Amino acid sequence: MSEQVKAQMFRSSARQQSGRRGALSAAAAVTVGVMTLGALAPPAAFAGGRPDTVQQGLSALVRADGLPAALASVTDREGHGRTYTAGLGDLATGSKVPDDGQVRIGSSTKVFTAVVVLQLVGEGKIGLDATVDSYLPGLVRGEGFDGRHITVRQLLQHTSGLPDYEALVDDDIRQHRYLDPRDLLDIAFRRKADFAPGTSWGYSNTNYVLAGLIVQKVTGRPLAEEMDKRVIQRIGLRHTYFPAPGDMAIREPHPRGYHQDSAGAPLRDVTEMDPSVGWAAGQLISTNSDVNRFLTALLAGRLLPAAQLAEMRTTVPIGDTGAGYGLGLMSRPLSCGGVYWGHGGDITGYETRGGVTDDGRAASVAITIVPPDSATTKHVESLVDTALCR
Repeated sequence: MSEQVKAQMFRSSARQQSGRRGALSAAAAVTVGVMTLGALAPPAAFAGGRPDTVQQGLSALVRADGLPAALASVTDREGHGRTYTAGLGDLATGSKVPDDGQVRIGSSTKVFTAVVVLQLVGEGKIGLDATVDSYLPGLVRGEGFDGRHITVRQLLQHTSGLPDYEALVDDDIRQHRYLDPRDLLDIAFRRKADFAPGTSWGYSNTNYVLAGLIVQKVTGRPLAEEMDKRVIQRIGLRHTYFPAPGDMAIREPHPRGYHQDSAGAPLRDVTEMDPSVGWAAGQLISTNSDVNRFLTALLAGRLLPAAQLAEMRTTVPIGDTGAGYGLGLMSRPLSCGGVYWGHGGDITGYETRGGVTDDGRAASVAITIVPPDSATTKHVESLVDTALCR
């Protein structure tokens, strides 16, 4: 969830410095091998025998970066989609990676949460520039921060200055214990503010926990229900769901997820975990194809009125990277020109990256371990660029 992506996150974030324990990192990480596996899928080819660069890239992630498995889904301008796999879906059995298998998508969840908030803005039930205290009176108080001076817009854009809780949650708690959203806030509020609201940008999962609580307050319904009704069912995402409390498994065919405690240590299977540490900031399970479908529908105006979509796409710069952060949506430059829009994430066992372009191209990549170094994540992000620019 957190990539500790303060403006300096792109210089190998604090999450990486703490061994990338962080469950749910944001795709915001623009900079953000354990063992070499056999059983690589052979590179596919286009008509005429030209090697498929996406398949080559996935295979390189397994072969050169030592990842257990990698999956991708790519859609072209005409809406034709293709899925790819490399590596092993289960290291214990040697089974194949399920085609377009389900994975935990970590902070990609933030886009879903932001969409629900912005739908409620369009309905007049939430004000973007209303304070957090307008909906959650007295809840946000701590050293250097006060909910009476933080707006909903600042939550969604990570300009609130609120401290993140992720680095304070150890691995055992992260994987096995149920954490209520208020528990997550209690953990976060032990720390002081990172900066005064509106004066800087700093990635914090705490922002989205509060956004989820605001949704529940104004609708009177659980966030998971609102997300399912307003987004998942509305556009027919058949393989996307918000795990219920106590649901530690992944329902449909999926590759196993792994964790390495330190360089050289054996890989541990962490597929089953309690994802409540993510909640509105990172709890969803989905597939690469469903994420592509969601982001394509979003940019096409099928989920938000034009005014709210424009707000979502209004970004603040993230350092000098060329990337920008809107309201739950990131823009990143493409090597072939233009930008793509998306939001990946990390959660114990899985990392996802990807996005869509304004002309309808889409690409999502998932790997089955949170890499211990920034180089591997850069390779994943480079593969997204390759898929969108080929």
